[in-house]
Amino acid sequence: MEDVIADLVGGNLVVLLLALFIILCIFLAIRIVPQSEQHVVERFGRLKVVLGPGMNFIVPFLDKVAHRVSILERQLPTASQDAITTDNVLVQVETSVFYRILEPEKTVYRIRDVDAAIATTVAGIVRAEIGKMELDEVQSNRATLIATIKHSVEDAVDDWGIQVTRAEILDVNLDQATREAMLQQLNAERERRAAVTRAEGLKRAVELQADGELYAARQQAEARRVSADAEAYATGVVAEAIAKGGLEAVQYNIALEQVKALGTMAAGQGTQTVIVPADAADAFGKAFQMLRGRV
Repeated sequence: MEDVIADLVGGNLVVLLLALFIILCIFLAIRIVPQSEQHVVERFGRLKVVLGPGMNFIVPFLDKVAHRVSILERQLPTASQDAITTDNVLVQVETSVFYRILEPEKTVYRIRDVDAAIATTVAGIVRAEIGKMELDEVQSNRATLIATIKHSVEDAVDDWGIQVTRAEILDVNLDQATREAMLQQLNAERERRAAVTRAEGLKRAVELQADGELYAARQQAEARRVSADAEAYATGVVAEAIAKGGLEAVQYNIALEQVKALGTMAAGQGTQTVIVPADAADAFGKAFQMLRGRV
């Protein structure tokens, strides 16, 4: 009886151990990879497979997850590099690079410290590119310089399974002597522009004054022309009247004007003496004759 019980207990223990072993194998075979990671699996020290996000299966006790690699975008710490431009100006360039790992098997087996490798590559490329440019070009063509650096870094790190997503030049610093020289140059340029502006303003004022004088002269000339036209028209009217009415009409008008003038002088206060022209009587007679002839 005791032997039977011992056999049952022994048999149940074996089943239990077998069940535990199966559960352990299943547990070791299932690998759940987060969305932000990829796992590099090795078998006997060699690359077997790269597990993507989700549920994956491996061979227990033979395969193991050797590397858990984040595929999130990363930013390298801000780095500062010294460079010399073609016009022999020493500049200090602060750069920052963003990248992400696309092929973890290349990253883990081809480079030991990927961040340090990228930083060194960026430093060399920045020095080389700035060495091809003058200081003014570095300041004004920053976007072009950033695009060139990004393209060059992408080519350099392609074998590492890395994608450079963005490269930034945060600042370009100059030494104190160069800053003072640039400040003097800037002040001189501002003064030159101010002098040019003042000269252009004076020139414009002279031009406007000349235009005003020319306009006034033209208006005066136009007024004289109109006045001359009016006088010519009046003379023409008189000439036409003389041609139509004859000399008698003219003499009649002159006689009437003389009579009016004498009457005005005689009506004055305190007038004791009347000055009569020598031909007044004759003028009166002609006037009466012509008036009688008109009636």
